Amino acid sequence: MKVGLIGFGKTGKAVASVILQNKKFSLSWVMKRSQTLENRTAAEYLGIDSEETGKIYSTASTSITELLDNQPVDVIIDFSSNSGIYAYGEAASERKIKIISAISHYTNKEKDYLKSLSNLTTVFWSPNITLGVNYLLFASKFLKKIAPWVDIEIIEEHFKGKDGISGTAIKIAEALDLEKEDINSVRAGGIVGKHEVVFGFPFQTVRLVHESISREAFGSGVIFVAENLVDKKEGLFNFEDILSPYFAV
Repeated sequence: MKVGLIGFGKTGKAVASVILQNKKFSLSWVMKRSQTLENRTAAEYLGIDSEETGKIYSTASTSITELLDNQPVDVIIDFSSNSGIYAYGEAASERKIKIISAISHYTNKEKDYLKSLSNLTTVFWSPNITLGVNYLLFASKFLKKIAPWVDIEIIEEHFKGKDGISGTAIKIAEALDLEKEDINSVRAGGIVGKHEVVFGFPFQTVRLVHESISREAFGSGVIFVAENLVDKKEGLFNFEDILSPYFAV
């Protein structure tokens, strides 16, 4: 499967590393905003021995339409910013290229735009694309369904510089019919990401915890999602759509 990666920050680099080391996937190119590293390759920059080099391009020098026409891909993976979708969305959907977005925060405007793109191609969006945290979300919903009266608190921990409440924590809160005020945020050091859901029963406590040990976890999640989207047609999908069949008895 040929992949184009949008965004090459800390997480984007980790995702590129995972893709480059997976024999089933080919990192065709990387697109980033600045011209730093332009014309170098992701494999060389990351020190990975791979036949698929993942040449780095800048939006300042190369248009996305030019890139997609000259180096077509099967899927675009987005780890850029909430506005990045506008730069490539239309061009990708017109060419039937699948879109996997892992942007934490989207406004209703971006969500509506994703929906419109899904009329032409397969679109997937998850504010946290790790498999583990989405399993935690599933398990939390099941426990809440069993005991709808239980007390619930959400704790999210991330690195010191992360702005705003975790998009994943907000998604967990929404799934459990909780408010943002029920989310407790911790910002300290270089914590990659930790989410904990505490269920307070009268005589017992259940804690569901997911912790990202390294950003490569996002790369593994991307691989899992891409493999499960192979046979999907046009439409907007999320992790629940992908995981539900695995829970069928």
